[in-house]
Amino acid sequence: MEGGKVLKIVTYNVNGLRQRISQFSSLLKLLDSFDADIICFQETKLRREELTSDVVMADGYESFFSCTRTRDKGRTGYSGVATFCRCKSAFSSTEVALPIAAEEGFSGLVDRSRLVEGLKEFDKDELIKLDSEGRCIITDHGHFVLFNIYGPRAECDDTERIRFKFNFYITLQKRWENLLDQGRRVFVVGDFNIAPSAMDRCEASADFEKNEFRMWFRSLLLQSGGRFSDVFRDKHSNREDAYTCWPSSTGAEQFNYGSRIDHILCAGSCIHEVVEDQQGQAHNFISCHVQECDILTEYKRWKPGNTARWKGGLDIKLVGSDHAPVYATLLDIPDIYQHSTPSLSSRYLPMIRGLQQTLVSVLTKRESSTQSQSCNIYSSSSDGKARVVEGCSQDEENEKKSRKEKKSRKGLGVQLSLRSFFQTSSKLVNVSGSSSTDVDLDQNQSSETPSNNQHGSPNPDELKLSARTHDREDGKSSNALLEWQRIQQHMQNSIPLCKGHKEPCVARIVKKSGPTFGHRFYVCARGEGPSSNPEANCGYFKWASSKSRQK
Repeated sequence: MEGGKVLKIVTYNVNGLRQRISQFSSLLKLLDSFDADIICFQETKLRREELTSDVVMADGYESFFSCTRTRDKGRTGYSGVATFCRCKSAFSSTEVALPIAAEEGFSGLVDRSRLVEGLKEFDKDELIKLDSEGRCIITDHGHFVLFNIYGPRAECDDTERIRFKFNFYITLQKRWENLLDQGRRVFVVGDFNIAPSAMDRCEASADFEKNEFRMWFRSLLLQSGGRFSDVFRDKHSNREDAYTCWPSSTGAEQFNYGSRIDHILCAGSCIHEVVEDQQGQAHNFISCHVQECDILTEYKRWKPGNTARWKGGLDIKLVGSDHAPVYATLLDIPDIYQHSTPSLSSRYLPMIRGLQQTLVSVLTKRESSTQSQSCNIYSSSSDGKARVVEGCSQDEENEKKSRKEKKSRKGLGVQLSLRSFFQTSSKLVNVSGSSSTDVDLDQNQSSETPSNNQHGSPNPDELKLSARTHDREDGKSSNALLEWQRIQQHMQNSIPLCKGHKEPCVARIVKKSGPTFGHRFYVCARGEGPSSNPEANCGYFKWASSKSRQK
């Protein structure tokens, strides 16, 4: 074990990978911000055809994606996971971070028709359905197999999704147990959409831990006779208020009113391959190889110092995901045998390989264009004499002329717009016998400066007519403004004050399907927080109209 290395794993529900890339200005900067060897993203919200180089390729990283394949309503362009592995070479490496094998999904049916061992008792069509939402990427790193998962979310009254979620986890568990029975070590990281215990949820109800998914989660753990360790809880057994996700629409981050649903689990023997040392101390993976596991709260959207909504901070846009990343640092991880990146790597995607070919063709065209620019092109001038155009082709010369003409026309359009204020009077002058039929603009003369030209000066009668017209238009504008101000005042007066703070509420709309779908209601404007905190949301609720009240 001498010479073992440090390995850092990060899991992060990004709530849209493109949004996080935009937040950090590039994929490379996003990845480098973690300073990690293996970075697992969930909820990438990318379809396979959207896997372009700017979201999958970064210098020094290999990536592996799983995207949703279902066409079910509301599920397209949803979900998705990606694992990025930092490595020095993608083609000949002994680094643990670079996987020796990779697999999309967990059934073996996504990219091939061979069902993996241990899942033959399950219905094949059901397995295909479970794997169709892009919720799992598996990478084999020699010393361990890493599952990057995005667990399904299921409302308490949605029996179909509850069944889907239950089947998803039971099937995954079979796959994990099969690998453990083969003597492999297993890491499972990601957004489980499960808070294991009351300690992991703000103000959990009395029957919180009786939920079937929480009971299943706890059954996996060593404390309950299972085979996995909840790495964060093993390192911080009594830490409270340690949350990784906060509701995005309630301002809950300010009061840390959230839940811990992003996890790192591990199972399997210690790499030392001994049961206990000479002092009789037991060896296990957590005590020997896990240095730390914690939540990267600096990635939270709400930052200290942000003005609260009810104190005038309505315009503050919270940047980032509604989740915080979780990391684990592993110690004494030795190198593995020399290998290359698996074929599932994004560098081998047809659209990425095609892009590389396109770049070559672009460079070829650019070289050809450079050569043509270096030639002297002869063209005929207006006087019939030949002239030499240095450094550009005939097409480029024509293009330059075209751009100049467009620019000239654009400038003329702007000038005409300035004189359009006097368009009515100019027409009247022309009708009364002026010999000028076109508007002649002097570029050196401001349109606001009176001209000595009699054709450009309106007579007093025309000015009176124009003034009356403007008065009517101004009157209409004033009436419209007054009406809008009246409506705004009425709306302001109709907004109720919350009972807890006597502050104006905010209006919201019911988005969940049901008898009240689309109806408006008012709630306290403050962020959601513990009921013991008087600064937090007071829980006030009122329907916007009596028609919206639930029966």
